[in-house]
Amino acid sequence: MTSPPGKPRTGLFRHLVGTLELIKFSHSVFALPFALSAMLVAAHGVPDLWTLLWILWCLVSARTAAMAFNRWADWDYDTFNPRTKRRSQLGTRGTTLALCVLALIAFAVGCSQLNFLCLALCPVACVIILGYSLTKRFTAYSHAFLGLALAAAPMGAWAATTGSLESPIPWLLAAAVWCWVFGFDLIYATQDVEFDLQAKLHSYPAKHGVPAALRLARILHFLTWLILLAFGWLAHLEMPYYIAMGLIFFALIFEHLLCRSGDLARINIAFFQMNALVGLILVVGIGLCLASDWVRAMDDYFIWHTSNQLPWIPGVNK
Repeated sequence: MTSPPGKPRTGLFRHLVGTLELIKFSHSVFALPFALSAMLVAAHGVPDLWTLLWILWCLVSARTAAMAFNRWADWDYDTFNPRTKRRSQLGTRGTTLALCVLALIAFAVGCSQLNFLCLALCPVACVIILGYSLTKRFTAYSHAFLGLALAAAPMGAWAATTGSLESPIPWLLAAAVWCWVFGFDLIYATQDVEFDLQAKLHSYPAKHGVPAALRLARILHFLTWLILLAFGWLAHLEMPYYIAMGLIFFALIFEHLLCRSGDLARINIAFFQMNALVGLILVVGIGLCLASDWVRAMDDYFIWHTSNQLPWIPGVNK
């Protein structure tokens, strides 16, 4: 296939906005909450500002590199796909490649500022996040590779915070992310079945049909929920987390109810809004658990301090 001429936006600001839209910068909300969740649990709160900023730097740069490479690699396919053909008007293929290279450099710099483990794993992470874009050429399980790419986010955040990946806790969270992303990408791929068949691209819905893809997505999202429960138990999280898990359960059910209709608008809501909500609920639930631990620690300190400094208060110092 050869690309028909596109009409990229003119003007620096419009070009920047168009490029951010081209790489779906807003979709960073998918990986971010899980990485922040791993970071909060690993640090038992918020780590030092330096670590926090470099974790955010690495997340944004890695995700930007992955999506820029995806747009560059799939440029011809996206141009002829009715759902994605507008992308050629948002930027140029050369711009996406240049952005990918810059983002990879930024990611490597960020890893070098964290610790040795992050720097050592940087090449592995780059292969995973870039390699996903090529898998649709040869396997119907490209969705699983996307899950692997996003599952690297909580692993990286844990490694950045602790300098180690020996604990099973980040591996559990990564497994949950893998199942979650695998499932929602199956839903998203149902929009492109006809085009994938015409372009000889591989996807699970194109090979096995939309009903089979939606069934597998339901199974994967139920596994996601079970693994998240196990993650909370192993991380010794308290009641706010399990309240969040109840909300996530209903959010996932609602997502699958939306995608049953086959309506493109509803599928987009199921893909973006519901999955963004899942991540937000998770990180808020973990944050509340850690906040309650902090409040309890402050109460214990106050009681201890009062009992030692003000022994004349009845009932306090016994």
